[in-house]
This record gives sequence, structure tokens and C-alpha cells, in this order.
Amino acid sequence: MAIDSPPLTSPDEAASPRMSGRDKLTLMVLCAAQFIVALDFSILNVALPVLGDDLGMSQADLQWAVTAFALPSGGFLLFFGRIADLYGRRKLFLTGLVLFTVASALATVAWDPTTFLTGRALQGLGAAVIVPTGMSLLTTTFAEGPQRERALGISGTLMSLGFTIGMVLGGVMTDTLGWRSTMGLLAVAGVGVLLAAPNLLTESRRAERPRLDLPGAVTVTGGLLAVIYALSTAAQRGFGGADVVLALIAGAVLLVAFVVVESRAAEPLVSLPMLRRRTVAWGNLAGLTTFAMMSSVIFLLTLYLQEVLELSAVRTGLIFGVTGVAAALAGMTAPRIIARFGARATLVTGLLVQAVCTAALLGLGDGPAGAWLALVGSSLGCVGHLWAIVAYGVTATSGLPDGSQGLATGLVTSSQQVGLTVGIPLLSALASARVSTLRDGGAAFAEATLGGVRVGVGVDAAVVLVVAAATFFGLRRAR
Repeated sequence: MAIDSPPLTSPDEAASPRMSGRDKLTLMVLCAAQFIVALDFSILNVALPVLGDDLGMSQADLQWAVTAFALPSGGFLLFFGRIADLYGRRKLFLTGLVLFTVASALATVAWDPTTFLTGRALQGLGAAVIVPTGMSLLTTTFAEGPQRERALGISGTLMSLGFTIGMVLGGVMTDTLGWRSTMGLLAVAGVGVLLAAPNLLTESRRAERPRLDLPGAVTVTGGLLAVIYALSTAAQRGFGGADVVLALIAGAVLLVAFVVVESRAAEPLVSLPMLRRRTVAWGNLAGLTTFAMMSSVIFLLTLYLQEVLELSAVRTGLIFGVTGVAAALAGMTAPRIIARFGARATLVTGLLVQAVCTAALLGLGDGPAGAWLALVGSSLGCVGHLWAIVAYGVTATSGLPDGSQGLATGLVTSSQQVGLTVGIPLLSALASARVSTLRDGGAAFAEATLGGVRVGVGVDAAVVLVVAAATFFGLRRAR
């Protein structure tokens, strides 16, 4: 039987939520790496117009500043999660950090669109290495129980906070220091993690090295790349384009082929029996949904606050700052709630809270009260969101041997990254349908934007509610 290096914590220590000083430093390094990746997902959103003017990128090409990062970061997650299981998680984690840091420096000094987009794509590739290896190192360092629940709570909180804080930092730094400072911040943060990581992390890999499932790696990576490209492009031009339709068809075909390949492979990239475990399947579906829908709410509220209420970037940032504080507090309390009520009950409750608070945002209007509703609704919604994040990580990785943790955490982190990648394009395509024929500014544009935001929010709440109900019944049968 394949085994991993033993966790740093002993069984007695694992039974207690208290961590040693070294454990805390290790967790800090792993969470810092996850945080800067999440930051990278959103820090450029506000800076895109300024960046385009500086580098000479057309409005139509600006989407590639986001897509160039999203494609590799979402497409290669499962592949690198498996590579890390076979050849060493610590080694690959450090390699990904080096790649991400160098790519961030390249994007900082980019002198033309090609150089910049190359840096963004390499950032995405580095992120695809960092996220699954970092999560695998976390779950193999902290044994199943209170310590792992606490570690996953902190990691999930910082992952969600990174996306929210990135939107705030992006606007402030672009206004004061220029757009290049956003990429420079990531490079500096990467150097900081690289200086600390080698002395804290221990190597972890499977004792035996089976062959890499190359057909599975090609089909799943190609399928994810095609789907992410289609959704990212549809957010800008709609779903009617030939390239979007062809990419969606190609993605669907490749993902179906992946399932067929995995069912016949002697040493599959993803164990289908693992996916047939209800805790793994329902946990990851819930995780993908909560990430996709909450990141979409934040994006839609950004449009609402700036385009409808015409709030400044600073005031918008303050609102999301409160949301971030609520998320941080929820992440800190989540392990205690899980210990009291169980991961499954916490997961379903978190999804329900997120759904109800999102539905409340249907009351958004064009008056000043809308800002308060956005603040309260998003903040309380983030509380449920963080409960769901921590609970789904625990649910989807519990009860598995260490030799399967890389596959399990690869699925968990794929759910996070794919959720962050596909949620915004899907709902922004719905929200922008009403404003695609209007020019920026004016009462008609604001009214159309408000209508689009309401459509997006309504769909968002409905999706979360349906998944919450399905997860409840699915996990109840799993008992």
C-alpha cells in the first residue's frame, strides 16, 4: 500500500486543536502562498483600463489579462496535484513558487502586451502548481481531526479574503502607485514565502511511483482549458460566437473522454471510486458552488456600487473591507462550529445562509439604502460562505488514507480554482446582456446595469439554494 511521509503532528497532538510553534509557522507559509494566488485572481480587475492605455491593449484584448491567468491556473490543477503525489510535494511547491515569483516580476516590468500576457500565463501555471501541492502539504502535515479542521479554516478564510482584498488593493494601488505595483506586490510576497518555506516544509510523496496517466492528464487538462476559455470569452462577447460554441463542445467531449479513460486506466489520474464516495462528490460540488457564486456576488456588487450608485473606489473598498472582516471572523469560528455540529451540518447551513443573504440583494435599488443592503447582505453572506468553505474541505478529505490525500486535495483545490474561474464569467455574461448595446454612463445605462445585477443575483441565490438541498440529501444518505 502506498504511504506518505508521516505528519509532523503526533496522534496525541492531533487530538488537540493547539499547534506547536513550528506548526504555526508552517501553516503561515502555506496559507500565505494560497493567499497571494487568490489575490492574483482579482487584483488587476480595477486596474485593467489603466493597464490597457499604458501597454496599448485594445478594450477587446483586455479580457486576456484575466484569461491568460485563469486558463493554466484552472486547467492544470489536477495534473500537478498528481505529479506532486508521485515526485514530491515540497519540491514541486517550491518550484511553483519560483515560477510564480519570476512571472510576477516579468509582468511588473512588461514593455508590451505579449510580454505582459506571457507573465500572466506563467503566473497561472505557477498557481496551478502552488495550490494543490500546498493543500496536500497542509493535509499531510496536520492529521485528521481538530488541527486539520483549524488549518483548513484558516486556509479557506485567507483564500476567500485574498479575492476580496485583491479588489480593494487593486484600486488603491493603481490610483497611488500605478498598475505595475499590483504585480510587484505579488513578486515581493512570493520572495518572502520562498525565503521561509525551505526550512519549514518537509518532503511528502507516495512511497511507490506508479506511471503517470498521460491520456487522463491530456483529456482533463484540455477539457478544463476549453471550458474556461469559452466562459471567459462569453463574458465579454456573449455565448453566440463560433469560438465559444466550439470550445464548449470540445470541452464537453474531452471531459467525457476523461471519464472513459479513467474508468479503464490501471493507474488513473483520478480514482473514480473516490468520486463515488458521497462525501468527496457532494463536498466538492458544494465547494465549487460556494466559491463560484460568492465571487460572482462580489463582482456584481462592484458593478452595482460603481456603475449604479456611482461610489468612488475608496468607498467601494470600505464596503468590501467590512465584508472581509466578517469573512475572517467566520473563518475563525468555523472549526468550533464543525466540532460542535459536524462538518456536514455546517456545510449545508453555510450554503443556506449564503443563499438567503444573496436573495436579499434582489432588493437593491438606485438609492443610498442600496449601499447599506449591499454591505449587510454581502457580509452575512460571507459568513455562510466561510462556514461552507471550511466544512467542504473537511468533508471531502476526511476518512481517506494519506496516499490518497493528493488526489483528494487536488479535487478540493480544483473546486476552488474552477469556481473562482467560471462563476464570474457565467453571471457577468447574464448581467451584461442588458447593457451590451448601451454606452457607458447615463440613466439608461445605470438602470440596465441594475436590472442585470438583479438577474445575476437571482440566479446566484437559486443555484446555491438548489445545491444546498441536494447536498443535504446526498450527505444524509452517505451516513
